[in-house]
Amino acid sequence: MSSDTVSAIEFPGGIGMLPLADLAKRSGLDILQAMLRGEYPAPPIARTLSFNLHEVELNRVVFKGIPAQEHLNPLGGIHGGWVATLMDSALACCVMTTLKAGEAYTTVEFKVNLVRPLSPETGPVFCEGKLVHRGRTLATSEAFLRDANGKLLAHGTETCAIFPLESFMRGG
Repeated sequence: MSSDTVSAIEFPGGIGMLPLADLAKRSGLDILQAMLRGEYPAPPIARTLSFNLHEVELNRVVFKGIPAQEHLNPLGGIHGGWVATLMDSALACCVMTTLKAGEAYTTVEFKVNLVRPLSPETGPVFCEGKLVHRGRTLATSEAFLRDANGKLLAHGTETCAIFPLESFMRGG
């Protein structure tokens, strides 16, 4: 990855894994706000794909991404998997803002509509994810990926399962 791409994305808490034991004591919103302040690391995928958490509030998050040469498909456009991963992050993390201490979640399905091609020349993009519905065991969300001028590049929806953290920690 080029040094220009890496320097354009900041990781104030470094790169690493979130201590799952902290999810037993803190809400999802609290964890994400702490991550934004640099108290927790960004996940390794954030460095690999040049994106980071940019804004966090209850029911809403924004991720910033920098499409780069390293993300090109064989035809020279930004790979749809890059867009899908960025969108999945925003779609899921807006659900995470609703988690109580001791709850975990995972994506069970998502759909992304790519409406414009991206290239390294696109520059920074912003993906806003918003909660649509939160139930006891399922939540749904929607997200919109836009360039720095607000032009729509992609949109999507997601369903996440919500379950006790202890189930996740046991692997069951």
